[in-house]
Amino acid sequence: MRFQDEYRDPVAAKQLITAISRVVTRPWTIMEVCGGQTHTIVKYGIDELLPNGVELVHGPGCPVCVTPLELIDKAIAIATRSDVIFCSFGDMLRVPGSQSDLFAIKATGADVRIVYSPLDCLKIAEQNPHRVVVFFAVGFETTAPANAMAVAQAKKRKLSNFAVLVSHVLVPPAMSAILSSLDNRVQGFLGAGHVCAVMGLEEYVPIAERFQIPIVVTGFEPLDLLEGIYECVCMLERRQVGVGNQYSRAVRRDGSPRAIELIHQVFEVCDRKWRGIGEIPLSGYRLTEPYQQFDAETRFNVQQVTVHESEQCISGLILQGIRKPHQCQAFCKSCTPEHPLGATMVSSEGACAAYYNYGRLRHPVAAGSEI
Repeated sequence: MRFQDEYRDPVAAKQLITAISRVVTRPWTIMEVCGGQTHTIVKYGIDELLPNGVELVHGPGCPVCVTPLELIDKAIAIATRSDVIFCSFGDMLRVPGSQSDLFAIKATGADVRIVYSPLDCLKIAEQNPHRVVVFFAVGFETTAPANAMAVAQAKKRKLSNFAVLVSHVLVPPAMSAILSSLDNRVQGFLGAGHVCAVMGLEEYVPIAERFQIPIVVTGFEPLDLLEGIYECVCMLERRQVGVGNQYSRAVRRDGSPRAIELIHQVFEVCDRKWRGIGEIPLSGYRLTEPYQQFDAETRFNVQQVTVHESEQCISGLILQGIRKPHQCQAFCKSCTPEHPLGATMVSSEGACAAYYNYGRLRHPVAAGSEI
């Protein structure tokens, strides 16, 4: 397939692996930020082809995985109302809350619908003027422009029966939190190309300088990742600090200015809790004052929900690069795609789902790694 096969060329992949082997002189730990990158790495076995000492660990860049448990419970509380049509992308429906999930309440009769764009919700709201249509606005900076557009359009069309349950999170604060942790193992990052296509590169420069690390913004195909790893290893070997851009075919230094302007019109930065990790200051978006009327949490009074995470699930450690899925005692035992304990086993970008789907089941739990 054109524009895809050339990024999966095995000959070019072998050349890049050879090039990495030639430049590496010591162990390095590199984190790929995005869950989409994790799935490519595990699917094609990229991490197993790298020379000894170059280790890839998996980052928090799966929005479904880091949506906090209480937000799932809030979504369920809203979706069970008879006056609500609850809309979401499909990958959120099986994410477990503390007692149930959106799929389960749909089976009991709740009007939960899968949509492919937040703008679809505006049509549903216009067709159902006597019910409130709520969209589950989950995601990183990547999905923020479309969600902001839906809210802005709702205001322009004076749609009073539309609302959003916002759970947007931001990549740079999460990277800083990981690097600030006493348990941090990360020495370099492969940045998320699609996030940077929206936001650009500038906000990563202070992180690189503060923590004296390389960050290479990378795409999602095997050759994208191998080129990003090669560039990151070269920078580590040279002790070079800065931000590289492997994904130049999609990422400009200033990102998408019009998308950024729309985001800042509708959303403002706030503190946000990440599932399994905890609250990270200034790591999320909430609606700005002119758009508060579309806030589903306020409209349905579900701000106060207290929950407890599964004690068996170590997804928070996995998303910080401290553990890997097969080092969890519950992996493939009490936690499977049919009966997940955490979102990382459910999401199409989750690290646990990647290990399960691509056969990383036989790795024994390392001695001393029990949680």
